[in-house]
Amino acid sequence: MTTFTYSHSDEDLLNQPIGYWSSAAGAAVVTHIRTALAELGLTQPQWWILNQLLDAPPEGRDGAEVVAVLRGYLETGESALRHGIGALRDRGLLTEDAAGRLALTAEGRALRDRVAERQRSILAQIREGVTDEEYVRTLKVLQRMIHNVGGSAWHH
Repeated sequence: MTTFTYSHSDEDLLNQPIGYWSSAAGAAVVTHIRTALAELGLTQPQWWILNQLLDAPPEGRDGAEVVAVLRGYLETGESALRHGIGALRDRGLLTEDAAGRLALTAEGRALRDRVAERQRSILAQIREGVTDEEYVRTLKVLQRMIHNVGGSAWHH
């Protein structure tokens, strides 16, 4: 990796636009994550779906419930999630019964576990040089700014 340097002095950073920097950070991180997922044959919504099914009961989890939890993530929407469920089902990574309950297959669980391991290394890369305290503080500051402008954001 290249050596990191800040773009501006602390004094100059006070005049930098938070909208630009938060958007640039989000775009860079999401692009990095989606690229890694694509290398493993998944879209980000498909990865979210597999995770929602990890601890499902043996009879599966209601597909509508999975979609309801995920549809607001990065403005993904219901149709993209339904498409993702169909693609995962067609690949034999999950099953869907007549009642719409979804369950991971053994192959789906194995892929989910491989991707989870990769995701841990991606998070470590993203957080390189960032302490746990800085990470938590950053998320709290962003959440407060979202609240301050009347926005809403939630992640389980």
